[in-house]
Formats: sequence, C-alpha cells, structure tokens
Amino acid sequence: MGVGRELGTQLRRWLAADPGSLRQSRAISNRLIDALGAEEGLRGPIRDLASQPLLLQALHSTGAAQRSALSSLSEQLARTYAPAVLAELCDLLNAATGVAMAVGTGAAEAVGDNTPSGASAPQEPRAAVEAEAQDSPWRSLERFGPGLALAACGALVLAWAGTELDRALFEGWGWSGGVVLVLTLGLLQALAIGPCKPLRRLWSLDQEQTVDPRQAWRWLSAVWIHSNGLEAGLNLLLLLIVLGASPLQLGDVLLRYCLTGLACIGLAALCAQHWRVARLWSGSAGALSALIALAAGLSLLHWRMLSFPFAGLSIPAWVLLLVYGALQLGWQLPRQSATEQSRPLQRLLSSSWGWGLLLGLGWALVSRLKELL
Repeated sequence: MGVGRELGTQLRRWLAADPGSLRQSRAISNRLIDALGAEEGLRGPIRDLASQPLLLQALHSTGAAQRSALSSLSEQLARTYAPAVLAELCDLLNAATGVAMAVGTGAAEAVGDNTPSGASAPQEPRAAVEAEAQDSPWRSLERFGPGLALAACGALVLAWAGTELDRALFEGWGWSGGVVLVLTLGLLQALAIGPCKPLRRLWSLDQEQTVDPRQAWRWLSAVWIHSNGLEAGLNLLLLLIVLGASPLQLGDVLLRYCLTGLACIGLAALCAQHWRVARLWSGSAGALSALIALAAGLSLLHWRMLSFPFAGLSIPAWVLLLVYGALQLGWQLPRQSATEQSRPLQRLLSSSWGWGLLLGLGWALVSRLKELL
C-alpha cells in the first residue's frame, strides 16, 4: 500500500467516525499533513487537493454527484501534476471514497460503485471481493504467510537480543524482564505521542495490510505501539502488575510476548477477513489478555486464589479479568465502520483481545489436564 492509499484509508476512517468535523478544507488539510509524516514531496499536492471544493463534494456526496465531482477533480489534477504524483492522489481519492479511479494520460474518471463517502468499502471489484469472502481459511493463511513468517523470525531475533542485553546490563541492575518490557513499551508509546507521531500510523496493522507482502513488517511492529492512548496507559499498568514480579529473563519475556501477540493478531485477522470486519490491530492487548486469562483460569481450575502483588496490594487475577474485560468490551463491540454488518460475536473474534482471552483460558485447561494425567 502506497502513501496515497494509506492516507485515503485513514481519511475514510475519520469520515466514518465523525463526518461533521471534516466539512472544511482546512480541517482535512491539517489532518492529512499530520498523517503524512516525513513525506515532504507530497505536502504541496496534498494541501492543494485538500483546498479544492470538489474534494468536499466528493467526500460528502453519493451516487452521480460524487462520481461527477471525482471526474472533474481528477481532470484538474491530471493537468497539474506528473504521473507519479497523480497516481498517489488518485489512490488517496480511491481509498477515501470507495470509488475506483481509472487514471489516464490526461484525466482520471470515476468508474466505481455508489459507495457512500466515509464507508469502509473494499477497493477491489465486486467479483474479487465475493471470491475473497469465499476463500478457505487456509487460503487466507497463505496470504498472511510473509507477515507471519517475518514476525516469527523477528521474535526469535528479539529474544536473542534480549538475552544478551539481560546478561550484559539488566541483570546487574536487578531489573526483571517484565519491568524492562513495560519500560520499553512506555518509551515507544511516549515517542509515538510526542516527537514521532507517525509511528502510531506506521506501526499498526489493518485488514488491507495483512495481505500486502510489502507491509509484512507491520506484523512484527503492531504489538509495540497502541493507536489508542487510553488503552496504552491501561495496558502498561496491567503489564506492570502481572509481570513486575516475574522471575523470567528478558529473552523469555520478549519471545512469549511477541509470539502470543502474533498468534492473537493472526487469528483475529483470519476472522476479520472471513466476516469482512474492519479492524485495526495494535498494542499488547492480545498478550496481556492471554496472561490475565491464564492466571484466572488456573485460579478457577485449582480452586484457589492467584493474586499479583502491586503497591502493597494483592490483586486477584479474577478482578483483573473482569475489569479489563469490561473495558475491552466497550472498545471492541462498537463497529469501526458505519456500513459494517457484522454481529457482536464476530467483532469480538476479530480482536486480538478476544483471542488472547480464549488462548489464555485454553492454555490453563491444558496445563491442568497435564497435571491430572
């Protein structure tokens, strides 16, 4: 996915969430320039595009009026910009409106469907979308292959690096692997909120990027930065509670964290592809949910309370399970697209938190059965 397609996809999400806030050219320009990051070569064209009244008409209209606005706008752009810049701008319009743009030598014309602006519409032709929806899970896993393989190999490399850092540095300081992980996540999140804002856009993973081999690296990066700042703060606090007193070395912590997060995102992406659920995966929700569910499951199966010491308190695992589960339900149950027709259970199974919960409870059951056998 190019820069134009990424910006268009982000613009489509903004429109779906709050179309009223994007009825002025200045508001669109400010958001797109902020999301553009370090791509200096497109700043001028993006500002010019955002200042066009035809863009507002294309984003906030439907049907013939939308196609007419897009056709006129593409003709203006074709007379102004070189083919490479024109292609990026047309990709942006395509992704933002859901109307396919056929780019020619002198103009671009709208040839797509009547998808409302701001809707989370797939960009492929209808036949391709229907064929994709009928694909088997194995076919989806095959498309995820580059990302899954890269993330798994990256987890092994990070585990090795963590082991060496632990031996050379953190063991002497008396820091546990869990504390180092929390501090690393906190530092990356602070950079994403402050001086490195594009990190939140670049390191996340959405439904379209899961099958793009050029975006395979996002499978590894997605577990390190949260797109939701409130969720980031909560997850860091809970990770500190759960892992703060853990005796595990940094290499083991990193390996388990990365692989658990990868498994949760992979299963969630598989469900999202099958049910056409719009989702953005980022952060430690899957790994954290699995840890809490494992502790709560073992507590129930052994019929004794498992607690985590923190700040002079002893916090039971079931308390963390209920509190974190209630908050995540509030985040995961709402639709992320206005036109999405998914059911609540489908949206939960398309989240990394939901699969972390299932994997944690499943591992607790397997551990108990192994003890009994």
